[in-house]
Amino acid sequence: MAVYKALTIAGSDSGGGAGIQADLKTFQELGVYGMSVLTALTAQNTRGVHGVMAVPPAFVEQQIDAVLSDLGTDAVKTGMLFDSAIIETVARKLREYHVPNYVLDPVMIAKGGASLLLDEAVAAVKDQLLPLATVVTPNIPEAEVLTGLKIETVEDMKEAARVLLRLGAQNAVVKGGHGTGSQVTDVLYDGERFVELTEARFDTPHTHGTGCTFAAAVTAGLAAGKTVEEAVSQGKSFITAAICHPLGIGSEHGPTNHWAYRANNK
Repeated sequence: MAVYKALTIAGSDSGGGAGIQADLKTFQELGVYGMSVLTALTAQNTRGVHGVMAVPPAFVEQQIDAVLSDLGTDAVKTGMLFDSAIIETVARKLREYHVPNYVLDPVMIAKGGASLLLDEAVAAVKDQLLPLATVVTPNIPEAEVLTGLKIETVEDMKEAARVLLRLGAQNAVVKGGHGTGSQVTDVLYDGERFVELTEARFDTPHTHGTGCTFAAAVTAGLAAGKTVEEAVSQGKSFITAAICHPLGIGSEHGPTNHWAYRANNK
């Protein structure tokens, strides 16, 4: 039996809804063996981020070497990278190991509003990571920061995706969850055509970790040999199920339901 492997390089969420914890849950639910490299520790719950401690870049490098020199991987996802020193370390290692199928989730702001990426690190994301990305998966606020555009419509999302490819990404998914209206449309662009993925908007406060979970589902799909479009479609279905069947835990921005996709696709 083939064992598909995926590596997440991201921060820890002590509340379990986002970051490394969400990624590993998603990999497991989609039949992919998950491995992890921690870039930061957070003291976090559904009420917000109460503290952040970055992992020294040298130890981030040591973790990557330990995993990739022995186990290898079929896909890599990066999430919270915190600062430019960690970003530069990760980019150097991705190039060194010729990592296939790299999904860049440009995590910048937590659901409760706390900054998870230092301002000086945005340029490093654009210069160091975007040119390596098989897929980049920003939400609307993140896409605005990366492209300098104001995004209000689907056409604006398409223009942002074009800019992201000009910055070096092979494929871009601009996610519409921060938009308005009764439907949520994500836009996938591969340099030649656009694919719009639309689902009904579900009114719930339990959306903590949606970006991490979506990107992890895309990563799992690529690790298992799916095309980018197939992996993104899987990611959309996975996160939609996770949002529409909330766990209802926590007092504010609760986590999504990582069990829901498999439970509803038996």
